[in-house]
Amino acid sequence: MTALLLATTSAGKLREIREVLAGLAIEVRALADYPSIVEPEETGRTFEENARAKALYYAAATLSLVVADDSGLEIDALDRAPGVYSARFGADEVPTYPEKFALIDRMLEQRHAPESAARFACALALARPGEILFEARGTIEGHITSPPRGTNGFGYDPIFFYPPFGCTLAEVPTDRKSSVSHRGQAFRQLRTFLQQWQNDGQ
Repeated sequence: MTALLLATTSAGKLREIREVLAGLAIEVRALADYPSIVEPEETGRTFEENARAKALYYAAATLSLVVADDSGLEIDALDRAPGVYSARFGADEVPTYPEKFALIDRMLEQRHAPESAARFACALALARPGEILFEARGTIEGHITSPPRGTNGFGYDPIFFYPPFGCTLAEVPTDRKSSVSHRGQAFRQLRTFLQQWQNDGQ
């Protein structure tokens, strides 16, 4: 059984990732199992840079196998903001997601693009101390919608309309969302890698 630390404090991410990795000979651990470790600052300019930095940081701190991801929402009419700042977007003035949604609405109205094209992107990195073992990326295309709709999902899901489903990602069950989501895409690639890695006796 391989121990794998999922380097996130997001309950929503943990739930999604555990579902994707279910059935593997993997003992999934969470950051809550390591309460003394201080969370690193995310200073990368891309999702990939942040994912690599977090994976290497936590691998060194725990001497274990770690997967970290960085993901966010890119809105074309806002020059792909909030991007890598998605979790911290407007944090001082608008700390809750409903407030972030309202801020995005105002910004898009100012640019006369209330239903701007947008995408979710996710980059992940798998590391052991001192070494990146695997990287993957996933994206899903859609557009912004208002008002927010749906009570499933988390983060920006209620304002992200996915045309093939005809609804927001917050209006579908987690397993259906994961079948197409940016994070689901990236972690299914990780699942394939881990299966082969274990088969090779690593």
